[in-house]
Amino acid sequence: MKKNLLFFFLGICFFLSSCLSQLEEDVRSQVTDSHLSTAAGFQEAVNASYASLKTVFCALEDNGIIPLLTTFGTDTYTNGFDGGFKMMNFYNSDLNPRTNAITFNWNNLYTAINTCNAVVSRAPNVTGLTDAVKNTRVAEVRFIRAEYYFLLVQLFGPVHLSLSETTGVQTTATRSPVKDIYDAIVQDLEFAIQNLPINPAQYGRVTKPAAENLLAMVYLARATSEAKQAQDYAKAAELAKGVISKYNFKLLDDFAKIFEQGSAEKNAEVIWAIQNTKDVIANGPGNTMHLYFIMKYDDLIGMQRDIANGRPYARYKPTDFVLNTLFDRKLDSRYEKSFKRVFYCNKPGTYTINGKAVALAAGDTAVYLPDREWSAAEISRAKYSVFPPSRQNERVFPTLIKHLDPQRQGINDQPGSRDFLFFRLAETYLVAAEALLMSGNSAEAATYLNMVRRRAAKSGATPAETEANRLAMEITPNLLTLDFVLDERARELLGEGNRWIDLVRTGKLIERVKKYNPVAAANIQDFHVLRPIPQQQIDRTEGEFKQNPGY
Repeated sequence: MKKNLLFFFLGICFFLSSCLSQLEEDVRSQVTDSHLSTAAGFQEAVNASYASLKTVFCALEDNGIIPLLTTFGTDTYTNGFDGGFKMMNFYNSDLNPRTNAITFNWNNLYTAINTCNAVVSRAPNVTGLTDAVKNTRVAEVRFIRAEYYFLLVQLFGPVHLSLSETTGVQTTATRSPVKDIYDAIVQDLEFAIQNLPINPAQYGRVTKPAAENLLAMVYLARATSEAKQAQDYAKAAELAKGVISKYNFKLLDDFAKIFEQGSAEKNAEVIWAIQNTKDVIANGPGNTMHLYFIMKYDDLIGMQRDIANGRPYARYKPTDFVLNTLFDRKLDSRYEKSFKRVFYCNKPGTYTINGKAVALAAGDTAVYLPDREWSAAEISRAKYSVFPPSRQNERVFPTLIKHLDPQRQGINDQPGSRDFLFFRLAETYLVAAEALLMSGNSAEAATYLNMVRRRAAKSGATPAETEANRLAMEITPNLLTLDFVLDERARELLGEGNRWIDLVRTGKLIERVKKYNPVAAANIQDFHVLRPIPQQQIDRTEGEFKQNPGY
């Protein structure tokens, strides 16, 4: 595959604690190759496949897919002031085959795939486990492998397809057709659906509904690819509707409750999540999503860095489209429940604010970001710093709440303990809506989309007012378009690591970036619907491994 790049899994395995009802990982090193064919070694390799999910989805942005390759350079997020990866938003010459973040993520995905391949390849010869247990474990790993190839094909197009274990250096590789990659993904997920339980004994293991949900998303994506098949949208809709109706998942009544930390993370809306823990040794890279969406609050008057407000990397700033246009603020509760716009003083003292000496006590309002312009007179009367839309910039902008992690142990801790909510039911409703719309059934599509919109409605003073708001949030079938579906996905799934892929899948990346992200609009071109193949991959492959057009 890649000379000196893809190995088994670097001599590191993970095992499952039998004392807990939740999937947990602990690191062991120097595990022999022969041990991996034993029952214990096989189970450890399965858990190593799970552990790889943290690296791919939760690790620091130069090593993790989310959010670097899926959030930047879209219609919803542009760059903040900090960080060395702004080329992903600028779409300039620095976004090229030698971009380290591209190379790191490519390598991580293929290393993780080879760990999955080892489990699948060795399963038939493993003794000490029943066929039923082995089939379940292989199904879990084939789900994970399917997700990795799904990412690769959406990010890079044709990629090398390997479904068997590589135990040494391999220097030959070819770019398999997109159709072959999708066929392999579908086969893996069909096997997973047939062999996975609905409710596994240990929370965190892959489930049958999770596999069905992923397959629905695969069909939705394949429907707009060069590998599209006539029934893709119908299959996507059928699977998504099944996940909604056949199991015990439900939309929570309150959008904000989805993102409460702690025991609330295991709620009825979560279909499947990547587990994290407060155990520093077992947590590995943890979930670092809490770092990126925070404004630079800690150098403002009356403020200093603390655990509750987070460690502000200030990487990702919402676009003006998100802040000023996307939400109906009279009816939709998701704007106020998605953003933190008030910071309370945690550094008491007397400061000069708007030309006046102001004594700020702990807990007083120190910083406020109103959602409308304030007059000079209004600002002058304020006893705190005010940043209306015209004064917001790459350093000061509304902070996305859903990833904040106030349960970290130290103010500078990077690994977080939040679960990464991989699939939640609201997105499944939106998958069903998109598939039905594209199948020509706008009436049924609106029904599924309106379930999400009704939940998002603001509460009224009385039950009657609340119901009136819910009805006002509903959309009629004649107004339902693909752009409306994308807007709704933005409102519901903002910052959850899917936007770039959503825009590419729907053929809207170039159009919507040019319309809503002025910084990215200057350079984005048609070829940017694929990421560049790492030059390292091309250089270390014997024979030809073609680069994507434009790079």
